[in-house]
Amino acid sequence: MTELKIKEREMIGFSNVTDDELLNYMAAYSASHYERLRLVVRKTEGAWLYDENGKKYLDCLAAYSAANQGHHHPRIVKAVTDALTGGYGSVVSNVVYTDALGLFVKKLSNLVPQLGPRFGKNGNKTLLKNGGVESVETAIKMIRFYGWKSKGIEDGNQEIIVFSNNFHGRMITEVSFATTKKYKEGFGPLTPGFVTVEYGDLEAVKKAINKNTCGILVEPMQGEGGMYIPPDGFLKGLRELADKHDLFLVFDEIQVGLGRTGKMFCFEHENVVPDGIVLGKAISGGLVPLSAFVTNSEMMDLAFRPGAEGSTYGGYPLACVAGCAAVDVIVDEKLPQRAAEKGAILKKKIEGIAARSTHVKEVRSRGLFIGIEVKNGDAMKYCRQLLELGVLANDSHGHTIRISPPLIITDDEIDYLVERLEKILID
Repeated sequence: MTELKIKEREMIGFSNVTDDELLNYMAAYSASHYERLRLVVRKTEGAWLYDENGKKYLDCLAAYSAANQGHHHPRIVKAVTDALTGGYGSVVSNVVYTDALGLFVKKLSNLVPQLGPRFGKNGNKTLLKNGGVESVETAIKMIRFYGWKSKGIEDGNQEIIVFSNNFHGRMITEVSFATTKKYKEGFGPLTPGFVTVEYGDLEAVKKAINKNTCGILVEPMQGEGGMYIPPDGFLKGLRELADKHDLFLVFDEIQVGLGRTGKMFCFEHENVVPDGIVLGKAISGGLVPLSAFVTNSEMMDLAFRPGAEGSTYGGYPLACVAGCAAVDVIVDEKLPQRAAEKGAILKKKIEGIAARSTHVKEVRSRGLFIGIEVKNGDAMKYCRQLLELGVLANDSHGHTIRISPPLIITDDEIDYLVERLEKILID
């Protein structure tokens, strides 16, 4: 068989393979673990995606917040390119140090407010991994270790409180406590040690606490679960319960952190500080897999000694170089403030559409993390219509259209989106 040559003829993107051929390859050779919209993306830039003919689509997913800074942000691209051409981007053994790792963990640890101040105010420490779910696993290990070492719970009996419609990834441990059936059906035996209560229900949390409870793992705003904002005071109530019962409180901010909701961290909306936080996606500007678990320095040292954790690519130089540039872009370009300002504008326009639409049930948002719940429960129908009009969006929990564009979105791009939302939502 003759292999197709890469870039044999001028086309946008990596190869000269047609869309139809690529779709055939995917059907023949790839796991069908995503329900994909029929779009082959050949190029990305800023808030836009391009197909093989150069048609552009406004990206209103931003890869679930991985592209908060916009696609191929020039500052992050330059940092990564310089690392590769300069010979300091390759993976090296964790038996030695790299300057990129040291600089990035310092930058990220100092970006996050002092976590777990009840354990001391000696700063934070960071443990790096690749995908977000890996850092969720790290957080779970931290919570369980705390229960064993500090609370005296017999190892193997530790319990963590989690919430309905949660989404923390799809490894066995995380799907074990998911409430969405398709995430876990047929993958047993499932991991024990989790107690699920209704998201936003403080009374249910109180009732779930027992002698083996060691911590709480929660999303400060749910993404995959339906774009839900918890009731006012919920996060504060969790903090109070954690303090009262000596529980380790961790917030998963993989999708909602780093500016997405109009604050650097979503927990800042309630002025609540957790004991640990999980970050990912936008942490490297969408160019290199990178995630992090950050916690109080005393707690990190309590749980993670040599041999207790490790990852070949966790914190490798290229990822850390991208991470340094990505965090600098968020700070220097004031992306949290931009998300708050542009999010308020977009929300007002969407609420105007909702008031005239027979299809919209509710609009929920913080910053540029916006959910439009539709009455018939089939949000994907509207997402497919948006794609035809040059907008990429997706559903959340089936019933809600997720709108989460790059935080660099402009007023003109907002108008472009609103015009198309009007076409599909107003009869």
